[in-house]
Amino acid sequence: MNSGFPVRYVDPVFRPPSEAESLILPVTDGCSWNHCTFCEMYTAPQKKFRARDEAETVETIRRCGERFGDSVRRVFLADGDALVLPTRRLLDVLAAIREHLPATRRISSYCLPRNLRRKSVAELTELAAAGLSMAYVGTESGDDDVLARVNKGETFDSTCEALDKLHEAGIKRSVMILNGLGGTSLSRQHAENSARLANAVQPEFLATLVVNFPMGEARFRAGFPEWQPCDQAELFAEMENFIGALELRRTVFRADHVSNRLVLKGTLGAEKPRLLNEIRVALDHPDQAGLRTLWHRGL
Repeated sequence: MNSGFPVRYVDPVFRPPSEAESLILPVTDGCSWNHCTFCEMYTAPQKKFRARDEAETVETIRRCGERFGDSVRRVFLADGDALVLPTRRLLDVLAAIREHLPATRRISSYCLPRNLRRKSVAELTELAAAGLSMAYVGTESGDDDVLARVNKGETFDSTCEALDKLHEAGIKRSVMILNGLGGTSLSRQHAENSARLANAVQPEFLATLVVNFPMGEARFRAGFPEWQPCDQAELFAEMENFIGALELRRTVFRADHVSNRLVLKGTLGAEKPRLLNEIRVALDHPDQAGLRTLWHRGL
């Protein structure tokens, strides 16, 4: 644990934008699936998937309690999918957080839908009662053609099943869709079926990011050779199709990740007309839309 810091991190470390103020607590390293061709987060050799030693994790939590006291209010369980761990181990982690970090008010984690197939609603309800309050689910798309081409290992139905389980257990869901993932040829069905997925599960939170490949497109194109990227106008049109098809009762929506040139924020469905108007301005008058420059996006 470098410089006396109580947590041993394996770089690079990732977390959702909304967890900027959270204690990032690794309970696994890497991602247990790690076959999605669009994702570069856990491809580094040092990020090979493994569960952290349980004793190390509990000792890390104890040392964080000694170091930070009651200043920790939020904890994010890293890395790519902490919920792959057996329920008993997760309950032990949650118990240690309650004991050593008693001021914690929110505990969250990334979650792969596939990892909930092995967990019952009763198990998830027990985790919720122990403090797990939110799961970030990268659904990426609601379209089965897109999901197959990017080797997501999920379908519309398997994703819905996982999200419904979380809801039944009382765990809030933050769903992420990748704008542009289907390229030009599958853009419309990607948008429409992603909206259909959101409509079916009514997530508490919904976000969009724009697909990008800082390390190059070779890995992605190996499984999706016909993919052609959407230009900026096509990305906005896809967002217009997506939001236009949403029928949400009360979902907090964000498209404010650095990958988005057009920043959108609102509650759906109350603010759907305003969001659609902002997209239309970006399409018709991009110079008036306050778009982020490529430099500001830092990609």
